[in-house]
Amino acid sequence: MNAKSIANIAGLALTAGIAAGLAATPVAAQGAKEKCYGVSKAGKNDCAAGPGTSCAGTSTKDYQGNAWKYVDKGSCVTIKTPKGNGSLKPIK
Repeated sequence: MNAKSIANIAGLALTAGIAAGLAATPVAAQGAKEKCYGVSKAGKNDCAAGPGTSCAGTSTKDYQGNAWKYVDKGSCVTIKTPKGNGSLKPIK
């Protein structure tokens, strides 16, 4: 291997390491956030939305009560939807 090949490999390894670190940072750790239930549109939730769903994007109805999105801390209950305000707990 020559010096150029080693430099290219090192650069790729550094880039991959940075990308992996960024991908592993949870949304909540990127600022003051909280889970807000009942505010996401169908297929736009941030993670599991109850039975029959697995993770992000699996809600089946707009403003589904058991589907949540991360929102700025303190703003959830002020978010208005056609079905009422956001909730810090799942809406039945």
